[in-house]
Amino acid sequence: MPEVRTTDLRFNLGKESQRKAWQYLQTMDKSVFKSYSQAVATAVVDYFDRYYQTQDDPYLETRACEEQFVQQIVDAVRDALRETMPVFLAGCMTGMAQNPAAVSPQLVKAPVKDSINWDFVGG
Repeated sequence: MPEVRTTDLRFNLGKESQRKAWQYLQTMDKSVFKSYSQAVATAVVDYFDRYYQTQDDPYLETRACEEQFVQQIVDAVRDALRETMPVFLAGCMTGMAQNPAAVSPQLVKAPVKDSINWDFVGG
């Protein structure tokens, strides 16, 4: 038989955070949270886990925001490339087919210059 502890909660509806907590409990999705106890336990664990993590690592929230920002940039670039890369590549391939010189580069022979200063040899 599981060990069960009972406690009473009071909410002072004159205080914003307590009134908001009470409203959440009254309107919570019963298919997700089966009881007040489950909702309160989840909230308390999440709150204190986060509290102790920030005590151990004061830059946790800043780093989490930065990582989220970087991920948003990566996602945006990836999405943009998915949309534009096929069109870009098709344009390149079309251009190569129309201009064979673009496919095979031609060597340009530049005149060879004598870049060595022979004056130092003693002459």
